Amino acid sequence: MTASMRRLLFVLPLFLFAVLTGYFWLALESGRDPHDLPSAMIDKPAPAFSLAGIDGAAGLSRRQLGGGVVIVNFFASWCIPCRLEHPLLMDLGKRLDVPVYGIAWQDKADDATEFLKQLGDPYKRVGLDESGRVGINFGVYGVPETYVVDKEGRIRLRHVGPLTEEDVTKELAPLVKELGRS
Repeated sequence: MTASMRRLLFVLPLFLFAVLTGYFWLALESGRDPHDLPSAMIDKPAPAFSLAGIDGAAGLSRRQLGGGVVIVNFFASWCIPCRLEHPLLMDLGKRLDVPVYGIAWQDKADDATEFLKQLGDPYKRVGLDESGRVGINFGVYGVPETYVVDKEGRIRLRHVGPLTEEDVTKELAPLVKELGRS
């Protein structure tokens, strides 16, 4: 092996490291939150759907998502972050004066029913999306995800991950208030 070849083998990894470091630095400096997942559904009508209910209750369809501002929360009994956000959901509808609908995503009816019996049921209605198709049409990447839908039935906000008090105070409450006035 020649001296120039050895030098190249030494410099090449350093060069690649410098390029990757620069890329990550630029990504951090751009100010974008790496947790933000763009949604093509923002300001578009919520997709058409009709889901069976759980535990013998009425189901949920697109029809319930018009006429007033509503919150739609995708959850699952097997989802640990869903359990973390659940206490916040328990009074969210009263607190924001809007109906909160639940969609049990890729779950079984008995498991979703047991989940809500254990933790409480914050939802006006729950639809069972066993196949996950409705979630896919909304653009759900995973649970929990929460959507604010305006009175015309358009998706106005998508929140990925478990809701926190800060999310409700800084994102949901101001938007719900604004949409309620319009």
